[in-house]
Amino acid sequence: MEFHGIVAGGSAKAHALGYPTANISLTDTSVSGVYAARVRLEDKDYIAVAFADPVRQILEAHLFDFSGNLYGKNISITLVEKIRDTAQFTNDEELKEAMHDDALRARELLS
Repeated sequence: MEFHGIVAGGSAKAHALGYPTANISLTDTSVSGVYAARVRLEDKDYIAVAFADPVRQILEAHLFDFSGNLYGKNISITLVEKIRDTAQFTNDEELKEAMHDDALRARELLS
């Protein structure tokens, strides 16, 4: 599945945990969970881990090996393979550990 959009601001929670994300609108609310993904930005491809949240109608992608400001940029996010379903965490440390594991799995799947 491929999604296109203009990167907008989000809650910045992932950024605070060390995983800044590019956020676009999620147009298909039947999609949810964490995915290995590919992101296309200005004719360059990046591998990423993405989270599809149908409740907030947002698709967040953490681009590996990228630094910079993506706000206002047009990107496409292709969800390659689902890693896991959405989960609830009791604290930020549990969430950060899950995000770390998700990122490792996404890199493994896309390498």
